[in-house]
Amino acid sequence: MKAKKSLGQNFLHAKRFIHQAIAAMNITSADTIVEIGPGKGALTTEILAAEPQKLIAIEADKRMVEYLHERFSDEIENGMLEIIHNDVLEIDIAKIIPIPYKLIGNLPFYITGAIFRKFLSDAHQPINMTAITQKEVAERIAARDNKESILSLSVQAYGTPKYLAKIPKRSFNPAPKVDAALLHISNISRDNFDNKKHEELFFQLIKAGFAHKRKTLVNNLSIRYPKELLHEFLIKNNLELTTRAEDVPLHIWLGFPHATTQ
Repeated sequence: MKAKKSLGQNFLHAKRFIHQAIAAMNITSADTIVEIGPGKGALTTEILAAEPQKLIAIEADKRMVEYLHERFSDEIENGMLEIIHNDVLEIDIAKIIPIPYKLIGNLPFYITGAIFRKFLSDAHQPINMTAITQKEVAERIAARDNKESILSLSVQAYGTPKYLAKIPKRSFNPAPKVDAALLHISNISRDNFDNKKHEELFFQLIKAGFAHKRKTLVNNLSIRYPKELLHEFLIKNNLELTTRAEDVPLHIWLGFPHATTQ
């Protein structure tokens, strides 16, 4: 079966990275695992070998669903594996996924951000998440250059991202145009937020802060907040008045007086 370009399919075949991805999840016999885009079942096979309580695989490609039903008929029959034919962005997480659960996926590059947003911001968050995604995206999320972005802060607000490995494009069939990477997000929760309103205000704040990349944080936020307040806050946190949003770490964004409900 040929990969569908329209679905962003690139099948990982390098065993080394498959095993590293499974190891990062720390699967136990009590775990429910959710796999996004199982494709031909390379990750699926190794997840099942780790003997979780149950694996739920979500696949958008009808051809792959039929193939997986045939390949894993025994595991489906004994209840260890459930295959759901649907677009992962369309599913109702609460209805089909029991909590707690751990999430893994070889993610289509073009919807990686949407998948992170869907699962991390949902009321039914995973315990942890292991993702194979575009190398550049993984580097941004982990802020490997010590520069923050809306994406990195959005992920860090819910969990602790760790860049585990570069995955060369030759490790896939067909090979994508760019290299991929293995990313693990642990300690997923909403503990950084006091309540739903605090969460909403935080995201409004970072979007405003990054509205114009070349502008300083004060200039970007002065449309919404008094400059005196911004100056006072930056000085209190030992930041220069010329600081840009990309140089402000998560804990300072969370502590911003207009990002709380006090």
